[in-house]
Amino acid sequence: MAPSHQWSQRVTKESNALDLEPNVFTKDDPREIAASLKRSAERSDRRRSDPFRSAMSMLTFYINRAGRTLPPQRRHTLEAAKVELRRLFGKTRRPAAG
Repeated sequence: MAPSHQWSQRVTKESNALDLEPNVFTKDDPREIAASLKRSAERSDRRRSDPFRSAMSMLTFYINRAGRTLPPQRRHTLEAAKVELRRLFGKTRRPAAG
C-alpha cells in the first residue's frame, strides 16, 4: 500500500474521531449509512467533539479521501447520507452567506 493510502487508513482506524461499524461506507442506502454513523458517534469514547460533528467529519473525510476515484453514483449516495445525518440529528443546513 502506498504511504498516502496507509495514512488515510490509519486516520480512519486510529484517529480520535469515532469507532466505525464495519463496512459502513459500502452500504447502498443513505439512511443506513447515516444511522450507522450516528450510532458509532454516540457510542464512541474516542471522539473529541459532539456526536453530530464527529459523524459528519468522518463522512466528509471519507468522501474527500476518495476524491476523483469515487464514482458519481457512490458520491450521490454519500452526499444523500449527509442530508440524512443532519435529519437524524435534528440539524438544518445553514443558508450560504452572500
